[in-house]
Parts: sequence; structure tokens; C-alpha cells
Amino acid sequence: MVSYCITELLDKGKSTVHQDVIVKGWVRAFRSNRFIALNDGTTIKNLQVVIDFEKFDEELIKRIGTGVSLKVKGTVVESQGKGQIIEVHARDIHIYGDVDQDALSQTILQPKRHSLELLREQAHLRFRTNTFAAIMRVRHHLMFAVHEFFHQNGFFYINTPIITGSDAEGAGEMFTVTTLPLQSVPVNEQGSVDFAQDFFGKETNLTVSGQLEAEAAAMGLGKVYTFGPTFRAENSNTSRHLAEFWMIEPEVAFNDLDDNMDLAEEFLKYTIGYALEHCKDDLEFLAERYAQEQSQKPKNERQDIGLLERLDYVLNNKFVRLTYTEAIEILKNSKPNKKGQFKYPIEEWGADLQSEHERYLVEKHFKKPVILFDYPAKIKAFYMRLNDDEKTVRAMDVLFPGIGEMVGGSQREERLDVLQRKMQDMNIDQEELWWYTDTRKFGTVPHSGFGLGLERLVQFVTGMGNIRDVIAFPRTPKSAEF
Repeated sequence: MVSYCITELLDKGKSTVHQDVIVKGWVRAFRSNRFIALNDGTTIKNLQVVIDFEKFDEELIKRIGTGVSLKVKGTVVESQGKGQIIEVHARDIHIYGDVDQDALSQTILQPKRHSLELLREQAHLRFRTNTFAAIMRVRHHLMFAVHEFFHQNGFFYINTPIITGSDAEGAGEMFTVTTLPLQSVPVNEQGSVDFAQDFFGKETNLTVSGQLEAEAAAMGLGKVYTFGPTFRAENSNTSRHLAEFWMIEPEVAFNDLDDNMDLAEEFLKYTIGYALEHCKDDLEFLAERYAQEQSQKPKNERQDIGLLERLDYVLNNKFVRLTYTEAIEILKNSKPNKKGQFKYPIEEWGADLQSEHERYLVEKHFKKPVILFDYPAKIKAFYMRLNDDEKTVRAMDVLFPGIGEMVGGSQREERLDVLQRKMQDMNIDQEELWWYTDTRKFGTVPHSGFGLGLERLVQFVTGMGNIRDVIAFPRTPKSAEF
């Protein structure tokens, strides 16, 4: 007797007919005291298990219900019903765990449609729902594809620190890490917190990015990437923000901005293509859900294309590349801008583009993914390479339909004198980042990289509207329940 996970058994199909098997899982539904829909989390599809009522103890059958966990021994037969090719006729059933049916009625395990808000309130149970299980399987395959892409392209995986003494973005929205007693925080002669008495002897925080350390690694290893959790103490309760999320950050020595744009486009197409190939059933399910969700929106808020078509749209189109300056002219002269339909009107060069502007360029004007580059220096980070015009930097953003910015990156400033001048102009503490500027003193080279939030990618691929629904246990302001 062979033990199978359900996806393996269903994939084998008719080749297993007449075979004695063992399957384990949770009951999704139990119809007519005869038909069990069994699922073990390996697939969106359920396995039908058929019970001959006369061969089983009545008390055991009474215990079988939604959520109950089972081990089933039985024989695979060709199914005569609709919706499945094979089914298992049970000979023996062992119940691992019963379900309190009264408590079940108060949970999202109850077999009916639940709101995503309710699923978040019961995050410990939402893995058992079709929607969230499908999202998590897609997320897994995307994470695997990230590593596979970089490995195949000669990158080395670097684990950069989660606890850091530097702020890579210069925004200051960081979580402090301390062992100081909060009831009686020591202060120095100036009246400030005396971090000299703290565990690391200085102020430390949870990282917002592994980029600066990855740059240092690239100076010795050539092509590296870091992929791990990052944290932002931004008090923002929106569908686009998390306090804890996962960042993918490659850094490549000797790459200029054009190389960086090539890498980003190739990477995005690879990972999305991988998901389409390996998550077919889950994406078809999520595409149906996406279509239903879109149909309930006002016409002016609906997406023009379906989820699977949107993914193909990215794979089958070469990304348009244009400068920030060209984009500003397009936006200034656009119908939404002239008619006052943008929430943030575009009036002059130097404006920080919002999601509505980015989506207009992608969805309405070009109808293709877009890479914008050469942004105003004043709205970008200190480490981006200054152009000869002294006004713009070698920054780039990759813009996607339905989501806006997907990737942000740049060619890094490798010239020590220019870097130091920019840090001074932007009030970046050069003493704190001495090691970062030090890398420019020993064989500096042109180099580039980008950052991509995994959750943003999962959101795009699954069609989910809220970023809190693509991570297992979201961390947001006033919310760390699980």
C-alpha cells in the first residue's frame, strides 16, 4: 500500500486505478454521509473519498465533518461522477483530530464565502481556505524562482544583517533594537539616550534594506543578491504598506544603468513565467476570483484585462524605456491631467510621481510595462549616480499595470568625491557610513542594483488587492496579533 500526497495521486490519474493507497488530509466537505472532499494543502483540488455506509461504524461517520483530519486507506477507482477522474473507495478511516462543530460555526473554516478582512482576523486558520492556500503556494514558487534565476546567472546569495547601525534610505523610519531598560532609560550628559550602555554600544535598528552591505559584497564577488526580511516603521494603514516584508536586492559590479534595466526585465519575466508554468491550477482559481472581484467594482475602477492575460501581457511585451523628463511631458499633456482627474496634478518638472501617474503611463498611454530612468536628484537617495547635468541621477523604476512601481534601482555613485559631496548635501552621517565610502577607495568600479519587494510581486501575480493578503502574518500599525 503506497502513501500519496493528494497532488501526486491526482497527477498520476488513471495510472493508479485498482491500486491500494493511503491518503491523509482535512475534510473540506462531507455530502450524503458518503462523499468526502479531502484536501492536504498540496493542491487547490480535492480528492473525493467514497464511503460505503454499511462498512463503517455509525459513530465514526458521525464524527466526520468539515475540518476533521483523516487518514484513509482505500482503493483508487475511475470516477463515474463529474469533476474528478479518479476517487478513492475507503476501506479504513482513522480520525486524527475532531472538530468542535459549535466553535466551527464562528470560524472561517465554515464552508461559505468569507471576506478577506475576516480571514485576516483569523490568520492562524486562513491557510485552510482555498484562496489563501493558493496564494501561499504561488508565493513559494516565486521565492524558489528568485533563487533559481540568480543561481543560473552566476550570482552569489549573501545574507546581509537584519540588525544594522545605518539607515540605507535616509528616511529615519526604522525600528530601534535595544536591551536598555525601558522603565529607566540611561541618558548621557547631553540628555540623550546613552546607547553606549546598550548591547552593541551604539544605536541599532532593524534594517530597511540590505543594499549597502550587498554593494560591499559585490566589490569582491562580482554578482550578489540578498533576499530577506526588511522593516519600516512607517505609520501607514494602506493596502500597499507592511511594517515587515521581504526584499530581493541584486548588486552587480561593472554593470551600468542599461545593464541594470536588462537584468530587471529578464528577472521579472523569468519569475512570472515560472509561476505560470508551475502554479497553473492555483492561478486559474485566482483568475476566476479576480474576475468576480472586478465585476463588482464600478466601471471606472475595473481592470481592462483578466489576471492571466495581465501576466502574459508582461511576458510578451518588451518593456518601454523612457526618461523621467519624457514621462513628465506625457503626463502634463495627458487628458486626465488637463481635465483635473489626477489627485496629484502634474504641473512642473521635479514632481514625485504617484501611483496614478505610473499606472496611466503603463495602462493607458503605452499599454506595456514601462521603465522610467534619470530622475531628479532631489527626490532620490544619496547613493544614486549623478548625471553630467548635475540635476538628474541614474535611477530607474519598473512600472507594472494595476500596481505601479514594481522595482526601484539605480547605478550607484562609485566616485568617492561625488558621493561624499552628495552625502554632505543630504545630511547623511559620513562617520556612520565610513565603511561604505571606504569601498570607493580600493578599486572602485561602476556598479548597479535594484530592490523588489516580494509581496508586491506576489500581489501582482495573484491579483490580490491588499498586500496584507500575500504574507502569512502581516505586520501593520497596531497589529502584531499572531
